[in-house]
Amino acid sequence: KDLANADEEVILKLWEGLGYYSRVRNMQKAAIQIMEDFGGVFPANQKDLLSLKGIGAYTAGAVGSIAFGLPIPAVDGNVLRILTRLYGDDSDILDPRFKKKTEEALVRIMPKDRPGDVNQAMMELGATVCLPNGMPKCESCPWQDRCVARKEERLKEIPYKAPKKSRKKEKKTVFLLCDGDRILIHKRGKTGLLAGLYEFPNADGKLTAEGALELLNEKGFTVYEMEKTAPAKHLFTHIEWQMNGYVARVSEKDKDAADCVWAGTAALSEQYALPSAFKPFLKALQKHLS
Repeated sequence: KDLANADEEVILKLWEGLGYYSRVRNMQKAAIQIMEDFGGVFPANQKDLLSLKGIGAYTAGAVGSIAFGLPIPAVDGNVLRILTRLYGDDSDILDPRFKKKTEEALVRIMPKDRPGDVNQAMMELGATVCLPNGMPKCESCPWQDRCVARKEERLKEIPYKAPKKSRKKEKKTVFLLCDGDRILIHKRGKTGLLAGLYEFPNADGKLTAEGALELLNEKGFTVYEMEKTAPAKHLFTHIEWQMNGYVARVSEKDKDAADCVWAGTAALSEQYALPSAFKPFLKALQKHLS
């Protein structure tokens, strides 16, 4: 009930630094669904679990089997890695069709009495023994004598993953605009990357000091002093931001600027959710304000 009724900015701040902010938004949407559609009681069957926002087959399998004893599998990368090695299967584990096929196969053999234990055992085996990086610890594996990949010495080849597309590289110029002890932050739009979060104002491209000053003047700021910050880089799933920045002392442009806030340092720390991408610039900001 508390999550369903919480202010979005509060939960975004609590989630700050964890990434994938859509997850916490979906958690709140699911909480609202539970309050409205299920009388505030978390649903205990697969169909209703899958109806909740943000819950897919894996989460439904994990919650359903562990919390409610439902005989449904929880298939993630760990499970796919274990089973492809066990059977010497070189299928692409990133292919959704292969994952679906694996889920259907496991449904037929899931025990009715301890499905949660089975799912957790598979998770643990993948996390501690049949490792994703480096060589697996086959000597500790209960299936070492049955493992086809081990017998055929194909542990480095399996599991197979089709090569991912390289990240798109985007250059950004970040502005740390200070008026006294207040810093200008901007709220991003409701859709797209980092939707609804606050950020330091920024522009596409790597601007020189002259270009940065010209842009700020065009935006109506009077700049009293400006210096360059250390560059920073941030990796998203499909995008890499390559950022340079400038910290500048300016006169406050407009208290009512759309989607912008002049925030004190305490509010910036305690109230507004700032994505991790912009955290490297906080050191330059603290130095400038000290």
